[in-house]
Amino acid sequence: MADGVSGPSLAEVVEQGDLDQLVRTVDQLCATRDWDGLVELRDRCRWALERGKQLWPAASLAEYRLALEAPGQWAAGVLAEGAGRFALGPLPEVAASTHTWAELVPHLAPGPLAAITAHERVLRGEDLRDEDIDRRVLEVPLTLMSWEPKYPLAEYEEDKAAFPSPAPLALSPIELENGDVVDDRATTDALLALTTRWAVESNGRSEAVAVRGRAPAAIAALGVRRARVAEITAADGLAWMAWAAASGGAHGRRRGMATGRFDAWWAAVALADALDDWPLPPDEVGDSIAALRWFVWDAYEPETGWVVRLAVEDPDEGMAWAVAATDQA
Repeated sequence: MADGVSGPSLAEVVEQGDLDQLVRTVDQLCATRDWDGLVELRDRCRWALERGKQLWPAASLAEYRLALEAPGQWAAGVLAEGAGRFALGPLPEVAASTHTWAELVPHLAPGPLAAITAHERVLRGEDLRDEDIDRRVLEVPLTLMSWEPKYPLAEYEEDKAAFPSPAPLALSPIELENGDVVDDRATTDALLALTTRWAVESNGRSEAVAVRGRAPAAIAALGVRRARVAEITAADGLAWMAWAAASGGAHGRRRGMATGRFDAWWAAVALADALDDWPLPPDEVGDSIAALRWFVWDAYEPETGWVVRLAVEDPDEGMAWAVAATDQA
């Protein structure tokens, strides 16, 4: 085997087609930091597919470990369309969790994946406003604004990943109200888009509604008979929306927090009735959502699986919206 790892050659390991042995070989190559050997193993597993050998799990694992652990040259090398399809998370997010932009950028091919990787680094505190990055991929700032939250970021390890949600809050009962349901398709579609993958690729379901009235009326319009709420900041509301949009739910493919942040901004601008002016100057977005009232809520139901329930109220316009999305493992 390559570079000092004893035993059969990489060609022999792949030809045997034993996935357990391939996983052990990936571990050995990472332990010895034989990144060229890991790339070779990935390539051989991919070539084996043409001969009917179903070794894509090993190929995907090799790409994941390269993105997570290898130096920038090798990590950037796997940030390509179709790579890591069955990894624990999207490879731009994985690579950005353990590498700086400076480590990756010399080796990244220009394009959408490079831009998404840059936005993932922004979420981890880098200011990339002056970098040569395609602004059309995700039309949000290449730096975090002072009014944005600390987004809940994915945590990747060699054999597992965690995707924490914003911290739960103590909820208090409210009196529900009547309100007139109105057709605000642009806003309700933007709220539903946050959890599209939950519904399309998993077992999830979501509903969103707009009413003339206050937040309790919007919650009631979803068919809820009783509810508890906690008022949150606009930043916390943005964090909840980004978390939902980044996730694939129980079984869908994760999209990554960079995409989640963009979708959260889009929904926020929709709630501010300013989509016709997209993209807004960032501080205008912050001012617009700060003028709204934000709530998390439940219907006295156990919080199991993937759940996001938000209500938003515009006191000046007399409008409110509510969204409820759930997915079960």
